Amino acid sequence: MDQPLIDIKDVRHAYKTDKGPLPVLDGLTLSVPEGGFVAVVGPSGCGKSTLTRLIAGLMIPDEGEVWLHGKRVKGPRSTVGMAFQNPVLLEWRSILRNVMLPLEIVATGMSKKDQEDRARYLLSLVGLSGFEDKRPSELSGGMRQRASLCRSIVHKPEVLILDEPFGALDAFTREDLWQTMHKVKEKEPFTGVLITHDLRESIYLADQVVVLSGRPARTQHVLDVPDPGPRDIETLYTPQAAEMLATLRHQIQIAQGRAPEEATA
Repeated sequence: MDQPLIDIKDVRHAYKTDKGPLPVLDGLTLSVPEGGFVAVVGPSGCGKSTLTRLIAGLMIPDEGEVWLHGKRVKGPRSTVGMAFQNPVLLEWRSILRNVMLPLEIVATGMSKKDQEDRARYLLSLVGLSGFEDKRPSELSGGMRQRASLCRSIVHKPEVLILDEPFGALDAFTREDLWQTMHKVKEKEPFTGVLITHDLRESIYLADQVVVLSGRPARTQHVLDVPDPGPRDIETLYTPQAAEMLATLRHQIQIAQGRAPEEATA
């Protein structure tokens, strides 16, 4: 069997507080194959964002191991791209220069012209052609998030971590960006980890949904999503989608202590 690109092995982590250690992750295990797209869901405060920081090498677990491409993660990795709910674009830079920012930090061997050409290509891919010279304040929230997505993949990362990137957007814009994500992944392959509270988002974007238990979190349930290829938004309104959503809701209720393990969805 091929080695997974992301391999999280029995990870435990706790935050230090004045009252002693606060356990967040307790024996968490997760594997993501190369090219896979995994969504992580669970109750608020269960450690989803902590998980992303461990994968990115921004934190080191107290126990257990995080591996990327067969190498143990011991610090930040330039091969990981990240996008968050807040796009955090620099107001004094144009959208084009914001997207190019990682190329000024990560050694890619690309010429300045190639860097600019790649940034322009990605902006066109997400529908932002003609906005390259605008400032972030001149764009809508959805447009800023599209620019942030371009910035997160401009240096061709192996892994893209998406920490609730669409959570602050209205429902229509969010669904539009889901479809954009499918288009981007088809043209710019990556291995993805999505943190989300939106169960519809998880089954629309991911080929596998991992439900974390309550704090301290373990891997409670794994749902495989059939037909992981590009989907039409109407797939969210099928009986199959309704069944998957019911399963995920029930698993989260178990994690919250609101439903017994033996109950059916």
